[in-house]
Amino acid sequence: MLGGDGDHSHGSGVGMQGNHHSRGVVEGRGRTTAALFLGVALGVLGLTVLARQAAPSFWNSWAGRLLGRNTQIDVSQPTVVNQIQQLRRLETVVYTMDKVVSGEKENSILPDFLAGDRLLMVVHGEVVAGVDFDGLKSGDVAVQAKKVALRLPSAQVFSTRIDNERTRVYSRQTGLLVPVDPNLETQVRREAERQLQQAALLDGILKTANTNARSTLMSLLQGLGFEEVEFE
Repeated sequence: MLGGDGDHSHGSGVGMQGNHHSRGVVEGRGRTTAALFLGVALGVLGLTVLARQAAPSFWNSWAGRLLGRNTQIDVSQPTVVNQIQQLRRLETVVYTMDKVVSGEKENSILPDFLAGDRLLMVVHGEVVAGVDFDGLKSGDVAVQAKKVALRLPSAQVFSTRIDNERTRVYSRQTGLLVPVDPNLETQVRREAERQLQQAALLDGILKTANTNARSTLMSLLQGLGFEEVEFE
């Protein structure tokens, strides 16, 4: 009997150890699975944050489709007018040229080699033109569904500038009996600006400025969702 009890007791001990071992394996696998899911979730979250920072427009578009949200853009007439007015003084063309300009002063009595003063200047300048949308009025824009009609302000010359770094005096001839006139160079520069602007106007700078302004507005309005843009 004692021998049988001893054997039964030993068998029970082995069985209990086996149950403890199995429970430990199950708990270990559970912790491993939970850690794996947590790692995957953190990885997906990290990739989502990086994607949103790297390409916000793509992320917003994708998230909007996933969540069933569509971005609504206000294309009412006051909003369109405001969007265009924010362009303000839109510079649409820069006209550059090199020109030789002369200026001189003569004496009605003495010849030039005694009392004359003549200057030749090689001028490099630019003329900037565009459209000032600050002058756009509410009545200049008409919105109807996906169509918008516009009456643009006239193109204008914004500035005429001489590039001093690329402009130089080519020659200066001063009479033997007169000092160098410091105002002559200033007068020649003013004449150069006038000639630059005149040349730009003759070459159609205002027409080009108007055409480029229309192209800019076309892109802006199509970006707002308009399918037809008409200029009056």
